[in-house]
Amino acid sequence: MRLLFIPALVLACELLAAQPSPDNSFQLVNSPYDEQNPTISPDGRTLFFTIGNHPDNIGGKKDPGDIWISQWTGNQWSAPVHGGRLLNDRAYNAVAGISADGEQLFLHGHYDPSGNTARSQGISIATREGDTWSRPVNVSITYFQNKSSMSCGTVSPDGSVFVFSAETYGTHGVDDLYVSLKTNGKWSEPKNLGPVINTQFQELSPSISADLKTLYFSSNGRKGNGSFDVYSATRLDDTWTNWSAPVNLGPGVNSEGRELYFKLTPEDDGTAMFTSTHNSNGYGNLMLYRTSNPVKKDTVPLASLPEDTTVTLVEMKPDTATAAPLPDNLDKSVKVYGKVTNSKTGEPIQATIAFAGPALPVTATSSAEGYNILVPAAQQYNVTIEAQGFISTMENLDINAYEMRELEMNFTLQPVEIGTTVNLKNVLFAQTKSDILPESYRELDLVVTFLQSNPNVRIELAGHTDNRGIHTDNIKLSQQRVNKVKEYLVSKGVDPKRISGKGYGGTKPIASNDTEQSRKMNRRVEFTIKKF
Repeated sequence: MRLLFIPALVLACELLAAQPSPDNSFQLVNSPYDEQNPTISPDGRTLFFTIGNHPDNIGGKKDPGDIWISQWTGNQWSAPVHGGRLLNDRAYNAVAGISADGEQLFLHGHYDPSGNTARSQGISIATREGDTWSRPVNVSITYFQNKSSMSCGTVSPDGSVFVFSAETYGTHGVDDLYVSLKTNGKWSEPKNLGPVINTQFQELSPSISADLKTLYFSSNGRKGNGSFDVYSATRLDDTWTNWSAPVNLGPGVNSEGRELYFKLTPEDDGTAMFTSTHNSNGYGNLMLYRTSNPVKKDTVPLASLPEDTTVTLVEMKPDTATAAPLPDNLDKSVKVYGKVTNSKTGEPIQATIAFAGPALPVTATSSAEGYNILVPAAQQYNVTIEAQGFISTMENLDINAYEMRELEMNFTLQPVEIGTTVNLKNVLFAQTKSDILPESYRELDLVVTFLQSNPNVRIELAGHTDNRGIHTDNIKLSQQRVNKVKEYLVSKGVDPKRISGKGYGGTKPIASNDTEQSRKMNRRVEFTIKKF
């Protein structure tokens, strides 16, 4: 089909409506389960992708994702084969990239001898050994941390750039995009790509063009067509924080469903693969973006194709199920949905999600299948997530436009056990003082409720600063802030014997102190469960 293009500023062109059509070459690839994260080998013959909740995964149907492999047979992709126990375990497994010679797989997460992935540790590398792959070797990235249940990102073919999404200290929202660069054999501290790219919502599944200039990613924070749309942006300098305004790739890619994992294929033919829940059972299906005019993928963004380009959107497996539209009388509401998962195992848990705003509070219950709820639009909310046996958490949500019809919000909760450390990220203080700001009390009250519900728990508070100023003054200030937090908890009826605390000043950074962004991560108050 031939599509027209409409210029969007000077940066790119956005596709007009396109409808997916079946493509028999992929009929063996998709399944009733969740296909994710397609990655093609440099020779174009091998397709690696992740399938979630497949009964043949290492962890069975509860397994969030294993790596599967399909081969190009000349006219179609073969039925996928499980990637084996060296590449897979009971945690989430996915390919982040493939080396230019096809001899190395860059994998999400770290692996340990017991066969369990140590979450939030960056990447690992498996090396080809004939027709199989070696046990993954862990790669250390300074100050890498990801508290999100999502592991998304891309390693460049030369193994020098890792662009990824993470929820960590200092994020603008839930999941932000970061970059780590490999220089002289060492990976740099992750750098946030900045507010042009990241919103207060989720930015996920980034990929980068071969020339490392064009970024593709998915976001649910930009008034797109559905819950997650794919966008592109151009890197303007070497700081990795200066970007052109992101451009929606349009309905030639995006739908009312959820589009993720947009990646250019190795051939210079203007094609890309991604996943979509469009016309699916709610799980992702692999999709193909194809243009009739080949373009050099390392120089021309797909969002900037010439006006006479023919675009075909191919759906690899049709499904008759469709999402039900919102009732007319709820046209000023937003459907919020997602899952609550265990931060250690990634498994879904039953939890209560409460949205407190100007109107009456609304509450949803999340099960193994997740949750969905309608909340009035154009309002700000404090979202509290609670589950038995887990530490409650709180997020802020600002829905400021009626145009947003759906929003996916996923949460992770930490289990109540000795050694668990919780960052009180919404507990704030007056600058250079120990005075607690009023907006901090809501999260402190969550700590009070937690301690009241678990009367045998004892905690240790820890106060931290950045490294600026005089060391002794930083130690004193951090101790004063710990004391203020303890005073508040005691004032609410908590036995003071259950709370110890210490100020560490700037002696325990979790990030560098080179930038204001990273210094914010170091200025924090935490508590650790010492007895349970």
